[in-house]
Amino acid sequence: MDKDLRVLLVEDSEDDALLLERELRRHGYRPAMRRVDNATDLTQALADSAWDVVITDHNLPGFSSAAALDLVRQADLDAPVIIVSGTIGEEAAVAAMKAGAADYIMKGNMARLVPAIERELRDAEVRRKHRQAESTIRHLAYHDPLTGLTNRHQFEQRLADALATAHAANVQHALLYLDLDQFKVVNDTCGHVAGDELLKQLAVLLHGQVRETDTVARLGGDEFGILLENCPLERAQQIAAQLLRAINDYRFCWLGKSFVIGGSIGLVSINRASSSLGDLLGRADVACYAAKDLGRNRIHVFQDDDIELARRQGEMQWVSRINWALEQDRFTLYRQNIVALDGSAGAERCEVLLRLRDEAGNLVGPGAFLPAAERYNLAPAVDRWVVDHLLRFVARHGQPPDAGPARTFFINLSGATLNDDGFDDHLRALLRETGVSPSLLCFEITETAAIANLSRAMSFIDAIRAEGCRFALDDFGSGLSSFAYLKTLPVDFLKIDGSFVRDITRDPMDRAIVEAINRIGHTVGLATVAEFVEDEATRQELVRLGVDYAQGYGLHRPEPLASLIAAQVEAAGDGRGGK
Repeated sequence: MDKDLRVLLVEDSEDDALLLERELRRHGYRPAMRRVDNATDLTQALADSAWDVVITDHNLPGFSSAAALDLVRQADLDAPVIIVSGTIGEEAAVAAMKAGAADYIMKGNMARLVPAIERELRDAEVRRKHRQAESTIRHLAYHDPLTGLTNRHQFEQRLADALATAHAANVQHALLYLDLDQFKVVNDTCGHVAGDELLKQLAVLLHGQVRETDTVARLGGDEFGILLENCPLERAQQIAAQLLRAINDYRFCWLGKSFVIGGSIGLVSINRASSSLGDLLGRADVACYAAKDLGRNRIHVFQDDDIELARRQGEMQWVSRINWALEQDRFTLYRQNIVALDGSAGAERCEVLLRLRDEAGNLVGPGAFLPAAERYNLAPAVDRWVVDHLLRFVARHGQPPDAGPARTFFINLSGATLNDDGFDDHLRALLRETGVSPSLLCFEITETAAIANLSRAMSFIDAIRAEGCRFALDDFGSGLSSFAYLKTLPVDFLKIDGSFVRDITRDPMDRAIVEAINRIGHTVGLATVAEFVEDEATRQELVRLGVDYAQGYGLHRPEPLASLIAAQVEAAGDGRGGK
């Protein structure tokens, strides 16, 4: 099959041009040739078309191969220039090669022409692919490979430049942080291929809604950043609203399904008062999450006195510290005893509590970091840390040979862990590895978490109870809507919310609520545990009400889990049996 070849021929002899064309055709080429013989026509031809090869005579009237080479170089044409001449001395040929000629062919030896052209075309293709690879690498260095938008690294560089101009020239810019509200629905319903296509389509949509001077970037997942340069806050709010309308009007269709996509936008002004790149991104992220918390599909402008955002910023700062604590093993386990109110000896029970040892070695209570762990989906990892370390502790130290009844450890699980499909397999493997009896473990889940996804909670509890563990429903009464669920939830203990227990000696309503919860718990065969028992009067009132167990600072102040070892040794030495 003939091969197309675009040839620009610098030649004043029509006969020589025909000979050259015949030589090319003889070797299977179908040349599209344009013949010129002066500088003006050559310049025009270089501008009009792309050429695979330029073939030039050495000497033409008023023109030369050196002049032709110079014009090709000026045109920045990556095509080989081959000199075909009847007369060219060795010195002139060397000079032409130094000037950029690919080869020179004597008209009396045309057999070398086609091999020379094919060699140069291969070299040109190698150069083209090399340039293409370099261009791709440069593009990937600054752009997201999926959407083609600016990537996070380049976006942060442009944001830093904008911050510098805001400080130096007192100009205003704006930063938008956009998080899609329904992306997970598309991913979960239709798969990641659909999710990727959605992101690509939205990238085009977003890019079309901003000015040419603005930068749209994909920061990761379904999060986008938009830098609006030389844009005061009021104008930035208008652009953000325009973006939100475009997203709301957009419909993503996939395999017959149609999805409405919303977005939450955090907006931060960049001005002379702005401090650092990290602070800007943090504020924008915080503002975006505030938009989500306030109902989604809205814009939230960061304000320095925004109380909600200040709380959110504090939580976000905890994210890195929680990850650090997990990586560096900076958590530590405490325990608080759960006391039998009938005075029986029996097996000991305690709730396992968590503390974090900070950089200075100080202990930090869970109230400081658990809200952030739950909000930013770190709670399942924290729960696994607790279970892993507790079981390894029990496996190492266990009970003395004459310990008597086994101890029960109550372990809190977050609502997010209920949706952790791998938790039960992880627990099962850990029980096999450590040899710890499952009967020692009682997992606590809150009433709110259980009712929020009742079917999932029931299947989760069933799977873990099948291993021999037990369950407690924690903070019961906080929802005041769940009495009917007690007949279906497969739990063993009912822990009465401490907000009702704390004041039962002073508040008749709280006492009545605790009495009702205790009676209903016993009716369905559950043991009851009262939380937040702070004094002896409260303990005695719980005894009168018939509550089974109690815990609180009035009965036992939390102490390190390791203190159990010393207690067991002391009990064994006294001949009383370890507990």
